[in-house]
Amino acid sequence: MFHPLQQPLSFPVRDANAGAGASPFGDLPVWDLSDLYASPDASELTRDLAWVETASAEFAATYQGKLADLDAAGMLACILEDEKITMIVGRIMSFAGLRYYQETTNPDRAQFFQNCQESITVSTAPLVFFSLEVNRLDDDLLAGWFSENADLARYAPIFERMRAMRPHQLSDELEQFLHDKSSVGAGAWNTLFDETVAGLMFTVNGETRNLEATASLLTEQDRATREAASREIARVLGENIKIFSRVHNTLAKEKDIEDTWRKMPTPQTGRHLANHVEPEVVEALRNAVVAAYPRLSHRYYALKAKWLGLETMQVWDRNAPLPMEDETLVSWEDAEKTVMDAYADFDPKMAEIAKPFFTDGWIDAGVTPGKAPGAFAHPTVTDAHPYVMLNYLGKPRDVMTLAHELGHGVHQVLAAEQGEHLASTPLTLAETASVFGEMLTFRKLLSEAKSPAEKKILLAGKVEDMINTVVRQIAFYDFECKLHAARAEGELTPDDINAIWMSVQAESLGPVFDYMDGYETFWAYIPHFVHSPFYVYAYAFGDGLVNALYAVYEEGDADFQAKYFDMLKAGGSKHHKELLAPFGLDASDPKFWDKGLSMIEGFIDELEAMG
Repeated sequence: MFHPLQQPLSFPVRDANAGAGASPFGDLPVWDLSDLYASPDASELTRDLAWVETASAEFAATYQGKLADLDAAGMLACILEDEKITMIVGRIMSFAGLRYYQETTNPDRAQFFQNCQESITVSTAPLVFFSLEVNRLDDDLLAGWFSENADLARYAPIFERMRAMRPHQLSDELEQFLHDKSSVGAGAWNTLFDETVAGLMFTVNGETRNLEATASLLTEQDRATREAASREIARVLGENIKIFSRVHNTLAKEKDIEDTWRKMPTPQTGRHLANHVEPEVVEALRNAVVAAYPRLSHRYYALKAKWLGLETMQVWDRNAPLPMEDETLVSWEDAEKTVMDAYADFDPKMAEIAKPFFTDGWIDAGVTPGKAPGAFAHPTVTDAHPYVMLNYLGKPRDVMTLAHELGHGVHQVLAAEQGEHLASTPLTLAETASVFGEMLTFRKLLSEAKSPAEKKILLAGKVEDMINTVVRQIAFYDFECKLHAARAEGELTPDDINAIWMSVQAESLGPVFDYMDGYETFWAYIPHFVHSPFYVYAYAFGDGLVNALYAVYEEGDADFQAKYFDMLKAGGSKHHKELLAPFGLDASDPKFWDKGLSMIEGFIDELEAMG
């Protein structure tokens, strides 16, 4: 079912086949969604909506109550039919969702998306029985099927993940009820959040902008501009804080109710099960990062305060450029060349896979009214291709964002050969190719630095990105853990949520920071808390994993590229232990995370030595 990239935000855009838009940094590409459907009224879309309804009913009539009586060949046929339905549903919802996320403030697009959601929810209701019935099958029966039929055995990971939910499965009637109400439950609150964020406007220095463009001012050289942007974000969030508080209260309580019924031991359990990762692995990651706060963020920000000539940093200084940093904007053409050259240097095959994103309308890069903050890569379906969304403003960090999202896209293209059921990578490994793509781009830029000052700027930028990826995301994870624990005890006021936010911010950022009035509301616009609870640790997981992977690459493993591509091609067909074993790595070893964190420490050591 469509989940805009696990990192859904909101976005506005032109029609699917519109031409590229001009900007100060060159012509920016726009999505061509016609590879999914030509238009919202395309006959193929009407046909597919009707087909999903018929196919779902026929599937239930053929298989409901009969799974245990099938032989291995019969179960394989069943899985393949289910996979086809999943693919057509994914195509419909990808098209409707991507159009909507381009322009959430467009009522026609919002209506079309909601109508598609409701139609699919109703049409696929007969399929609810499938996972419930699979979870009632005897282990020996499944083992027998897999030993008899290699084609079916290939889908063993799908059965394994479904059956991980066995202890938490509700009655068939309750599961059907949760399915039927999904579009007016959490889905509706998600939509309210998206539309609220997309509609927020901020006025700084006499110019009115959306959230993405306003947040980009926090990286301006002029400190007064950064302060004005921070205070304006705080003002607007403060005016809307009751809405955001209501969204978080409702979603956290809904999750608490469902988790209680499912006998989930913690609010995080569902995410860990979905990620196919053991809770102790996540806990080891979290503890390693929190223990490293003084060695990482506290030490780096103290260094940055010295560079900025400040005794105390304010929140608007966190992402400030260094005083000697060049403010020249990077053209889209130069950004494309930088990333593609870095990919090609690693392996020409990687650049070949990435090329169609630029040439065939697979990227939407411009900042347009109503377009949501952030970026994502959405895989759509395995018989189509991914789409990347950016909000490109020509800053050096936007180049790294392009490298990041293009890494996702390459991963999604390679994993597509696994087929619809096995292509999707658990979130913990979904960030691997994206962070690796960033690292390749960074290392190339670093090797080409023309002066110590340029190298210092690049190193500082990378350290800040890594702190945002590791320290900030683990602080986000702790915020969510505390928020859900507190909500389980009762309704939270905005002040209650604000206090939780400030507790993790102060711990993670360190003593050099002061906090302006209003910063306590900055939790409100972060989409992951709403769309994908507890998603955020995947970023830190991915960064630590890639740091360890890159160390293996630098050590000169002759087969590294082949092993790397094999890992990406595996999609969701293998567990993280199996995927990392060829590299001699094991994420369940607590020392594994220290290896990744030591790379960040090493960069900070270099910066300290530079003075």
